[in-house]
Amino acid sequence: MAQKPSIPKGTRDFNPEQVAKRNYIFNAIRGAFETFGFQPIETPSFENSDTLMGKYGDEGDRLIFKILNSGDYLAKANEEAYSEKDSNKLISSISEKALRYDLTVPFARYVVQHQNDIEFPFKRYQIQPVWRADRPQKGRFREFYQCDADVVGSGSLWQEVEFIQLYDTVFSALKLEGVTIKINNRKILSGIAEVIGASDKLIDFTVALDKLDKIGEDKVKEEMRAKGISEAGIIKLQPLFTLSGSFESQIDSLKTILSTSEEGKKGIEELAFIDNAISELGLTTANLQLDVTLARGLNYYTGAIFEVSAPETVKMGSIGGGGRYDDLTGIFGMPNMSGVGISFGLDRIYLVLEELDLFPETVSKNVEVLFINFGDKEALFSLKAIKQLRLNGINAELYPDASKMKKQMNHANKRNIPFVVLVGEEEMSSNSYTLKNMLKGEQDNVTLETLIAEIKKS
Repeated sequence: MAQKPSIPKGTRDFNPEQVAKRNYIFNAIRGAFETFGFQPIETPSFENSDTLMGKYGDEGDRLIFKILNSGDYLAKANEEAYSEKDSNKLISSISEKALRYDLTVPFARYVVQHQNDIEFPFKRYQIQPVWRADRPQKGRFREFYQCDADVVGSGSLWQEVEFIQLYDTVFSALKLEGVTIKINNRKILSGIAEVIGASDKLIDFTVALDKLDKIGEDKVKEEMRAKGISEAGIIKLQPLFTLSGSFESQIDSLKTILSTSEEGKKGIEELAFIDNAISELGLTTANLQLDVTLARGLNYYTGAIFEVSAPETVKMGSIGGGGRYDDLTGIFGMPNMSGVGISFGLDRIYLVLEELDLFPETVSKNVEVLFINFGDKEALFSLKAIKQLRLNGINAELYPDASKMKKQMNHANKRNIPFVVLVGEEEMSSNSYTLKNMLKGEQDNVTLETLIAEIKKS
């Protein structure tokens, strides 16, 4: 007996209803992207390894799926690494490509490669799957979609302001209230590292700090000590662990903490600018919150850092994030190209909408009317009507086989098709149709015009 097939952990199949719901989210995000002036691009699902490696820090590099070279990949393997079973040394000789980890680094590669064909500032959006060799858990998958929007070629802080509005626009369209847009600035993190005497350990410091809401203050301090950050420096950090209050009051506190750091002061100025603009413009459903522990363990953010949290009633990780990455394209030989972007986590947004029952009932609407098949003559007559229904924007289909009436009606019930049309000899001779409302159990003999009107009215 053949073994039942399965799919890899961290991946999923999607049934028609789930695909319809995902498309509902896609359409809301895509519509907002285009309203804000972003243009679509697409990049390959896999990139050259050297395009991706080293761009996400040590933790990110470990989560990149490597692709074995085609053919006899061991023929050119590093023999010394192979004999020593050193996978880190071996991988570069047997794998030259990798599945993309996110959409931002491939976008940076795209900009550099096509720079002569791009009009800057360039606003692009991209909706494609990415892959991460992560441990699967609720809301975390190995294959998932990202929905990104980026602007390159402008250092203006008005872009950050627009991205906050973009987040708000999408979540308003999805009727998702209580979303929190957390913001920080990498310059503030650099300033803090400078003040505590740990500038040479900035990445270690930020990676640990970013885990505060996940593992707690004591574990964060423990990790910092393990990374070589002094006890005196950790003591100086204490005000950050309890920093709270309004955006403005936290800014005031930071001015005191970072009074000796020029880099930190620049970060404060940038955050204050963004906060003032958003206060004037207002947000519809989202809340903007300053979070100085927000670090996001990626190497490329240089200015603003965003992370979006679901409503507190839902236990879920971040549903979006991003930031400014002034130096990213410089890695690919194109210096002085400022960029900023954000990403929506489609799969987590889906789970949040599902848990809060926010998907509209009509989102899964598929076929609205099924024509019963009584034979070839009746089928051809029905298909002529179906053609007219489709031209009027009605989803309609003919049951393919002239099966028993009960089987065809059961098929309509199982698929939740609201209307069924019966066409026999009598209907054909009078050029009419028997329309049955499956919900009410009522049926009536109608003309094609009335048939179209009744279904549209429902």
